[in-house]
Amino acid sequence: MKHSKPLNRNYTPLVNQVLTVVLKNRPFDPNPSVSATTTQPWTSDSVSQVLTSIPRFFFQSPRSIGCQTGFRHRAPLKQRHLRQETYKFHNDMLLLGPAAHRDLNKVNLGVDKALDFYYWVETHFGFNHNERTCRDMAIVLAKGNRLKALWDFLKDMSKRGTSERPLVTTQSITCLMKCLGEEGLVNEALAAFYRMKQFHCKPDVYAYNTIIYALCRVGNFKKARFLLEQMELPGFRCPPDTFTYTILISSYCRYGLETGCRKATRRRLWEANHMFRNMLFRGFVPDVVTYNALINGCCKTYRIERALELFEDMKKRDCTPNRVTYDSFIRYYAAVNEIDKAVDMLRRMQNMNHGLATSSSYTPIIHALCEAGRVTEAWGFLVELVDGGSIPREYTYKLVCNAMSSAGEVNLLDDGLRKRIEDGMQRRYKHIMKVKPIMTRKGYDSMVET
Repeated sequence: MKHSKPLNRNYTPLVNQVLTVVLKNRPFDPNPSVSATTTQPWTSDSVSQVLTSIPRFFFQSPRSIGCQTGFRHRAPLKQRHLRQETYKFHNDMLLLGPAAHRDLNKVNLGVDKALDFYYWVETHFGFNHNERTCRDMAIVLAKGNRLKALWDFLKDMSKRGTSERPLVTTQSITCLMKCLGEEGLVNEALAAFYRMKQFHCKPDVYAYNTIIYALCRVGNFKKARFLLEQMELPGFRCPPDTFTYTILISSYCRYGLETGCRKATRRRLWEANHMFRNMLFRGFVPDVVTYNALINGCCKTYRIERALELFEDMKKRDCTPNRVTYDSFIRYYAAVNEIDKAVDMLRRMQNMNHGLATSSSYTPIIHALCEAGRVTEAWGFLVELVDGGSIPREYTYKLVCNAMSSAGEVNLLDDGLRKRIEDGMQRRYKHIMKVKPIMTRKGYDSMVET
């Protein structure tokens, strides 16, 4: 008899059994048999593992296969309207946004199973929920867009908690606001922020930073500035920190570049520089992330004098630049065809050990050299990129090869180096195909392992 593989080898057998019941849509055992040697089979870790696994099995669409599991989540850039989405789903209308490829029935099933499990463990095993399991259950409700059930659940849990052992804390609401912001429900995240007092919680600077970042993601800078001005009041309980200003500065630069309007871009960049000066006036020390956001915005709007001024200010404040800082200058100089200055920036980064040059550092220089007809130098930088342990993009490699063929420099193409590059691109494509099997590409079927 062939045994099936467990859902996760890091999970306990009990967690895998419950997840199997959940996936098969079976009811939980009303009279579970508990071993006599085990007084309480469930722990906070096991309950949390079940609750955090439900969104992965029920809420993801087929297009989310292989998505990043870390903090780098592509949140919607507009506020979502759940009523409109539900109406369009039930009337077979065109649905756009994050809910376009989610099965609403499957999402509702996952939320119902999570609620059943949450109360089943408490009722039949006598498990006492703590702040961690309560937070995980609230996040499941938020990701399933069950807002009314979410507020009722938080009210119930806040009443059941005690002052020594609260179930709803400021950290829980902060995580919930972050989740709602990632789902595109910024107005709901703001409602959770203002409901903290109702749940007997007091917001801290991390809660303010979370809601300000969520508001900036959808372009609601007016409300974000209002919260910042509230934090800047004399004697306020939660004064801003460096991260608060960095959120607004980076959001101004990024949102201004995405508008596509020159006047709006200049306005947002002016506001970012004004915020930076206000930050210095209040005695805060900017970090490398703050400088990188401003330098990148200035370089992309061709304000190289201001970018170099910020670069020199970094040295005066003993703030060491990193690879992201130099890449902004390299992209700018390559775009305006000042290739020698881009190469100087690359060499300066390498000589001062301010970062490891990768494909993002070499690619703009190689493209600019090919467009300028300096094919031999482009091939030299490509060789240097490969010797450094990186693999160029397929487009960059083909661009150099075609440029060398057109210039009659085919004899420079080393067969051993070409084989290393092509083998590296094949390995990268095979890895992507394993992570994202839904991806297909014409002409690369032979690269996929059967």
